[in-house]
Amino acid sequence: MKNKFLMVAMAVLVVGLSSCHQQPKNNKSREHLPLAYARLLSMSDHDGLMEATIADPWQEGRTLQTVSVGHSQAAHAFAPFQRVIVFSTAHCYLLECLGLAGRIVGVCDARYILIPDIQKRLKDGRIKDCGDSMSPDIERIISLNPDAIFASPFEGSGGFGKLEKLGIPIVQTADYMETSALGRAEWMRYYGRLFGEGRRADSLFHVVDSNYQSLRNFAARLPLGRSILTERKTGSTWYTPGGTSSIGMIIKDAHGRYAFADDKHGGSLALSAEQIIDKAGESDVWAFKYNGTRMMTRQDLLREYHGYVSLKAFRTGAIYECNTTEVPYFEEVPFRPDYLLREMIQLLHPKTVLGGLRYYRPLNAKS
Repeated sequence: MKNKFLMVAMAVLVVGLSSCHQQPKNNKSREHLPLAYARLLSMSDHDGLMEATIADPWQEGRTLQTVSVGHSQAAHAFAPFQRVIVFSTAHCYLLECLGLAGRIVGVCDARYILIPDIQKRLKDGRIKDCGDSMSPDIERIISLNPDAIFASPFEGSGGFGKLEKLGIPIVQTADYMETSALGRAEWMRYYGRLFGEGRRADSLFHVVDSNYQSLRNFAARLPLGRSILTERKTGSTWYTPGGTSSIGMIIKDAHGRYAFADDKHGGSLALSAEQIIDKAGESDVWAFKYNGTRMMTRQDLLREYHGYVSLKAFRTGAIYECNTTEVPYFEEVPFRPDYLLREMIQLLHPKTVLGGLRYYRPLNAKS
């Protein structure tokens, strides 16, 4: 397969795949693009190129990937991405927000994508289903001849297997490893530039950031809100957000109480149900996500784990569920944390009206 990206003489688009790849030293024409929240991403413009460096989230001091893409006005520059395959629903949603959904030619895990326009394009054949993201349809990917593939890296995965042998640039979407919600959302400024839409992406992020800050300031003026417990028991483990995780910080910014607020972990805590009940069993509100064909009932919950009856929120009926097969939580929240902050403010301050709940709905107390 012809690979124009490997032509050294015309390499205005270079995607570095080596974790130890080093870029040239700064020169006089370099202009740093300041980022307010993202910690794993840095960007700069120089010599008609946008250069981005992605820090390795799992090995401090190392680089996961470097990406350089030519601006449309640069001499001899290739055009921005016109045809891409996207492995995650969140990035499909972002491209739709940026008016770039028409450049998606293939997706993985199509059945989980709740975006109506993407589903319509799949039905019409304008977007092709490339199979499961963990074992994509290589032949179909080749047939689509994309400019790039957007795929998430994982610790210890050993890379992208057969995809790396295709000669197609892989944009490693490591934004999910940012520890702050706005830090992850800020990656839209990078993604937009890969399509020649940096200004549009900057403008959208400004809206997200402004909304978030306004909501946080609004919540700070409210009395301290209710306490909240999140998620459910999974097997023998109950995963709950660490105190400095993006969800933990959104709870804080909503001026609510969280039993694990003093915890210093930026990811999830893997605890036993007994530990959760002991530490957070008296939380006022219980909100969880699930993937199901119907709304859950109290009987469903007790069949899953009878210990839920020990939760204050179970006894009072302050239970809220988010069915992600019906609600676009995973599509929207990564790049619209302002939506989730608005949700949390309403959950934790029940007398506050901010347009109604977008993702969660109360479990029927009589069910």
